Amino acid sequence: MLASMAPSRRPHRASGPGAADLAAVAAGGGVGSVARYLLSAAFPAGHGFPWGVFAVNVSGCFCLGLLMVYLLEVWPPRRFLRPLLAVGLLGGYTTFSTYAAGVLTLLTGHAEALADAYALTSIVAALVAVWCGMKAARSAAGLPGLFAGRGRERGAR
Repeated sequence: MLASMAPSRRPHRASGPGAADLAAVAAGGGVGSVARYLLSAAFPAGHGFPWGVFAVNVSGCFCLGLLMVYLLEVWPPRRFLRPLLAVGLLGGYTTFSTYAAGVLTLLTGHAEALADAYALTSIVAALVAVWCGMKAARSAAGLPGLFAGRGRERGAR
């Protein structure tokens, strides 16, 4: 009788990532960073438009759009795929610091117009790349379009 009156104890779960999650991010980040470095070394910016970094960031955004559709809508949930691939691999591959350093290099080299063009086109191209990646993944997976039916639902009310 006393046992049934005792409060039930649930195991305490820590909030936030555990050691295994951090290891997945670190492993993915290491691979992504090395890939970015190798591509940047193969296509150095010099004093002109940093095409290598631009291509890395835009291609990484396209891959992120693809990946997030598969992770969230197609594949069954897997604990370590998102930290490994989205946060680690693509986070290490695409990096804001490299983008910002490119803008700063152009500004300190007195190429203000080129710095402005690089800053703006990088952001616009990255957003378009994410959208294209999502569209491609949804199409390949046979899912409806990104905004399928949303306009009709509002008009039906």
